[in-house]
Amino acid sequence: MNWEQIQGQWKQLKGKLKMKWGKLTDDDLDFIAGQKDVLVGKIQERYGLQKEEALRQVEEWNSTLGKESVSETEAERDRKLRQAS
Repeated sequence: MNWEQIQGQWKQLKGKLKMKWGKLTDDDLDFIAGQKDVLVGKIQERYGLQKEEALRQVEEWNSTLGKESVSETEAERDRKLRQAS
């Protein structure tokens, strides 16, 4: 998912972010507002990480977003197929 998409879906993604980085507060997430560099900075601050590690974690998290949506799509398709039969 690119960062424009993340910014557009920020409210929906807040829950996933809090599951991954529980030390981020609601105020932090409101302040970040989908900005990658600000997210990396807040993760650095809250977890005491180096910038490179925080960036790696954010990029890893981002790479899972596309996979989750594919999985949800497959699960939805399977559910519909079961209902139809």
